[in-house]
Amino acid sequence: MMKLKCPAPAPIACLLVLLLGSTSGFSPSSLQSKHLTCPSTLAKPFTSTFKSLHCNNNDIHRNGGGRLYMSEGTEAAAVPPKGGFIQKIKSKIPPAAERKKLVPLALMFFFILFNYTILRDTKDVLMVTAKGSGAEVIPFIKTYVNLPTAIGFTALYSKLCDRMEQKDVFYTCTIPFLFFFLAFAFIIYPNVGMLHPHAFVDKIALALPEGFGAPLAIVRNWSFAVFYVMAEMWGSVVASLLFWSFANEVTTVEEAKKYYPLFGLGANVALIFSGQYVRFVSTLRAGLPPGIDPWGMSLKYLMGAVSVSGGCLVALFNYMQRKVLTDPACVDQEKQAAKKKRKKTKMGLRDSAKFLLSSSYIRDLATLVISYGMCINLVEVSWKSKLKAAYPDPNAYSSFMGNFSSATGTVTLIMMLL
Repeated sequence: MMKLKCPAPAPIACLLVLLLGSTSGFSPSSLQSKHLTCPSTLAKPFTSTFKSLHCNNNDIHRNGGGRLYMSEGTEAAAVPPKGGFIQKIKSKIPPAAERKKLVPLALMFFFILFNYTILRDTKDVLMVTAKGSGAEVIPFIKTYVNLPTAIGFTALYSKLCDRMEQKDVFYTCTIPFLFFFLAFAFIIYPNVGMLHPHAFVDKIALALPEGFGAPLAIVRNWSFAVFYVMAEMWGSVVASLLFWSFANEVTTVEEAKKYYPLFGLGANVALIFSGQYVRFVSTLRAGLPPGIDPWGMSLKYLMGAVSVSGGCLVALFNYMQRKVLTDPACVDQEKQAAKKKRKKTKMGLRDSAKFLLSSSYIRDLATLVISYGMCINLVEVSWKSKLKAAYPDPNAYSSFMGNFSSATGTVTLIMMLL
């Protein structure tokens, strides 16, 4: 399978990624496998329950640097060793060079999805249970707030890619998210009574038709709307854009075929853990003394966990930059040097749109994303409005969403294993 890479300066391609809606779980797309053809003429089929291929070590395909990829060795493997079950298990363990980069990558994806589950559940609690608000504001936020933000970030990301190295782009895009979520819990939310213009919006609402209730709710609870958009952008920017572009940079196509599905399993494990953490934090309100806002305290615990998890993410990325990308056994240094010397093609919005529209593959992807978003919006509003009626308290709503996320991760994990 040929690996597609969108040029960094192509803004519309990045925008297509940013407009992906929230999902209950992440799992990489199925990758088409291809068999390794061994040129050895010594292969003979066995009449037993399996057929295997014998070939000399010299017949196995090697890359330009003389390094044998695990994917090439395992597909041309000889008869399983006579060591029993333990030997078979050991033969499935990746070599040290692959473990050195795949384990940190898997942990990075775990922390990203751990954060995203907490943020996704929290943003719904804030907007749906806020004063004068409800589930009906969600389509308005996604259309009139999230979409312009995505377009603006597309332009910003294009500029950053032109002027910075990829590692600096990762730091520049990730660290501000973590500072914002921490500041929201400890600075912004405790002062929402002063920051939110409830009296002003109430006066305007008297002069406007009832249909303006949802847009006015966004203005009334503007800091919650900003948090909602930042949480959405974490999934689109950090999970979909930054992580997968970095993963594609450090892994070969053969490694991706074998290990990307395992990333999907780890992502759903992250859903289970983060969902239970949300539920646990939501139950802490029972032991709080009078006069303390239970939801405000829960928010501090949740965003504190997001900051710690984000710090682990940045530390792992820094480790990859220092120990993995500089190791010839893990990454082809000649290809890395060629990428840095390659001149980037600069394309504006109009040129990018023409280029992408000429591709039937991209048009099909755009149709899929738009259809998915429409289905989500139709179901999401009615479902979350019922949840608000059943769980009007923010902590009760958050506890339910935590259990729901864990259940979603469990079911998805089982389906992937089956």
